[in-house]
Amino acid sequence: MTPTNAARFAPALKALADPVRLQLLSEVAARPGGEACVCDISAPFTLSQPTISHHLKVLREAGLVTSERRGTWVYYRADNELLAQLSELLAELAAVVGEPNDCADGR
Repeated sequence: MTPTNAARFAPALKALADPVRLQLLSEVAARPGGEACVCDISAPFTLSQPTISHHLKVLREAGLVTSERRGTWVYYRADNELLAQLSELLAELAAVVGEPNDCADGR
């Protein structure tokens, strides 16, 4: 993996490292059309509305979701392209796990 790709994907992976954010992204992605109003996805959580909004903001800043205000509600949509890229990244990492490595040169 190049340093550029590592820097590109790190914010998204960091955002997903939080269980609440991972579950929120799953809730958004599972909705018809991959889009959900915050009012539709907050029920499974015992968190306040501001806390949920904070977690959604982190997901948005990491590029995992986009948001659009419609009247008084904000709708979130999963970024399928970034999710596909992360999936490919994880598949590539899984493919190299356990590959033989020649450490004879001391590195």
